Amino acid sequence: MQYWLMKSEPDEVSIDDALAAPASTVAWFGVRNYQARNFMRDGMRVGDGVLFYHSSCAEPGIAGIAEVASTAYPDETQFDPKSKYYDPKSTRENPRWMLVDVRAKQKTRLITLPELRAMPELEDMQILKKGNRLSITPVSPSEWRCIIRHIK
Repeated sequence: MQYWLMKSEPDEVSIDDALAAPASTVAWFGVRNYQARNFMRDGMRVGDGVLFYHSSCAEPGIAGIAEVASTAYPDETQFDPKSKYYDPKSTRENPRWMLVDVRAKQKTRLITLPELRAMPELEDMQILKKGNRLSITPVSPSEWRCIIRHIK
């Protein structure tokens, strides 16, 4: 099993939205970074743990626990000219952008970025590195355990 941190703007999809969705499952659409896409396409497996992170909001941080619920498949928004995620260079025969479904398991207390930075065990966590802007990052098993301990 692997672990991931996946950022979502709560105005787009929040942990509450995911929990309210059918089967508590949402498609993780709109990723337009090749490295993040590759994590979904090549690295993620059904059952992998996910830290559901609210970003670009008043108080960013980990807001819930989820799991990867599907293998990667093409993100339909890339084909829709009306979507802000439309990619005219992508074709159905050769889609550029993939997504996975994510199943929300529980909402947690918000673990803020300053709180994460204050945990010495997380000093190497990718989201805390200067300049990190990826919407999806791997989380080590020890980082996962540390965060889970702090949620409870």
